[in-house]
Amino acid sequence: MSSVLKVDNIEKYYGSKANLTKAIDRISFEVEEGEYIGIMGASGSGKTTLLNCISTIDHVTAGNIMINGMDITKLKGKHLSRFRREELGFIFQDFNLLDTLTAFENIALALTIMKIPAREIEDRVRSIAEKLMITEVLNKYPYQMSGGQKQRVASARAMITNPSLILADEPTGALDSKAARMLLDSMETMNVELNATILMVTHDAFTASYCKRILFIKDGKIFNELVRGNDSRKRFFDRIIEVVTLLGGDSTNVF
Repeated sequence: MSSVLKVDNIEKYYGSKANLTKAIDRISFEVEEGEYIGIMGASGSGKTTLLNCISTIDHVTAGNIMINGMDITKLKGKHLSRFRREELGFIFQDFNLLDTLTAFENIALALTIMKIPAREIEDRVRSIAEKLMITEVLNKYPYQMSGGQKQRVASARAMITNPSLILADEPTGALDSKAARMLLDSMETMNVELNATILMVTHDAFTASYCKRILFIKDGKIFNELVRGNDSRKRFFDRIIEVVTLLGGDSTNVF
């Protein structure tokens, strides 16, 4: 498999010389095509900063981040905007759907901006909606949908451009347990059936148990790594809890 993401010795500082905070301390790792990676860590550990740097929302102080061989730390202006639009997909905790657009229009928006023909847009939106089981809400507005439906619409929007990498920031954080499980099943479908490469930040061990590999961040560094391998999801969950316990976390509300 080819490497989709390569994080090479990155550092991130905030503040001035008199009051300098190191949020990321020389982190390096790779993500291969088709992987489903989780990032876990305590509040202030650097996991969100790491995701922000990979998503191009924030800039590294040192080091390089390569996505499909492109050093995104060197991109600026319209080149950065185009790269973000075409190569990255985003799933946020608070959905970030446009209230004035239907589910269909929210999903199709990126394709419309890319000037994809209307017939192709129709086919692609309905295909992804069927896989994520949201066909029945395509003509509804966000206020007419449940939280779980909105998050699956957001997932379809993230997938519709066939991005190289999907970045998910606490995607189950605003959902009840039933909706969270349905979303996680949908993300698993995206990964297994559509070969989506997913990097997800989560505080929740159950959510993380859907991943194939987990990086634990502590004090801006990679503290530990777990690979699911042939484990059942239940066994992987137990292993995650073991690491969380080692870090001093609460196993009922992981980080």
